[in-house]
Amino acid sequence: MILVTTAGKVGSEAVRLLAERQEPVRVLVRDPAKAKALADAGAHVVVGDLAAPASIDAAMAGVTAVVLVSPAVPAQELNVVAAAARAGVGHIVKATSKASPDAPIARRRGQSEIEAGLAACGVPHTLLRSNAYMQNVLASAPEIARTDGFGSAAGKGRTGMVDARDVAAVAAGIAAAPAAHAGRTYWLSGPRSVSNDDVAAVLSGLLGRTITYRELSFEEHKDAMIRAGVPEQVAHMNAQAFSLTAEGDAEWVTQDVPTLLGRPARSFEQFAADHAASFA
Repeated sequence: MILVTTAGKVGSEAVRLLAERQEPVRVLVRDPAKAKALADAGAHVVVGDLAAPASIDAAMAGVTAVVLVSPAVPAQELNVVAAAARAGVGHIVKATSKASPDAPIARRRGQSEIEAGLAACGVPHTLLRSNAYMQNVLASAPEIARTDGFGSAAGKGRTGMVDARDVAAVAAGIAAAPAAHAGRTYWLSGPRSVSNDDVAAVLSGLLGRTITYRELSFEEHKDAMIRAGVPEQVAHMNAQAFSLTAEGDAEWVTQDVPTLLGRPARSFEQFAADHAASFA
């Protein structure tokens, strides 16, 4: 049995792929109503909370591998790591990003703390260190549909954006057959780095109308996210990440996705075509 926490964009797709392969898969969620499609696909949905260790222990029964995907809240993810160690789980696949104990972004410091706990727990594990998700562009879809434009503090910076579906496919594949991946760290990206000007050009061609990109300051982008309903702390971290992108922080591309999946990583053009209705 493979346990996936939780049912976000990577977790849900990993569950779907594992169920499609007829791998026994369990997904831990707080609201089972939101996981109905996964249950219909053949997953075993269990209700729990990453802040409640007893519920994690219950979900861990009979589990051989864990795909750990959740917000980078150290106490919660370390609860999962500890439960996996208690249950004798054979492998943990951890979805992460750039991480450092002295990073300027709290989320990256949190990831570093989680990774340190994972390294100390004794359970064999694999780190999937992903570049920014293409799905993040969907946060700008309502603005693009309404105004034919979007803004960011990323400036002219380029990002080796990766489709979360590819990250999920890597996670599912490793969880199903982890032996060769213990102790490995993979850097997951798309096939090339793209700027927001490139994003605007792709969307313009796809939608048949001109989409424009505006460079925003840190404060302008943070305030725009808050107005859109993003919690202030998260908006601050996101704006920090975009500002680092402007400095070249995300301009990296690897061949890890095609090497692990045996096919090319999805391009932004493919992603945009798959989600064209969201931008229309």
